[in-house]
Amino acid sequence: MKLQKYLIITLLIIGSDRVFAQSTSPSSTMNPLESNRKKIDSLDQQLIELLGQRELVVKEIGIYKAKNNIPPLQAARFQQVLEKNIAAGKKYDLSPNFVTEVFNAIHKESLRKEEEIKSGHSKQ
Repeated sequence: MKLQKYLIITLLIIGSDRVFAQSTSPSSTMNPLESNRKKIDSLDQQLIELLGQRELVVKEIGIYKAKNNIPPLQAARFQQVLEKNIAAGKKYDLSPNFVTEVFNAIHKESLRKEEEIKSGHSKQ
């Protein structure tokens, strides 16, 4: 669970810092719009990679929960994650509403995966 928290924080905070350190300087012939779009493309790719890594952890959690008859939805835990990430998002001027929407979407997908695992596990 602690690893999951760090992946989420990484998604919002560290990931964006990492891109700028890794990105190459844009060509001098590239206009600012093209240059910034390339940066966004790179950031988007890193977001997808981080989400994929997060879902691997979700899978491990789902297997554990299925084996131990723990329901996928842990409302108190999600509220805790949400509050921490809303606070972390303030550092980057991300509105609480935006952070909430992003993490609701991530959480919805995680619950879907955990339910899928639970269903498969119960058939075994």
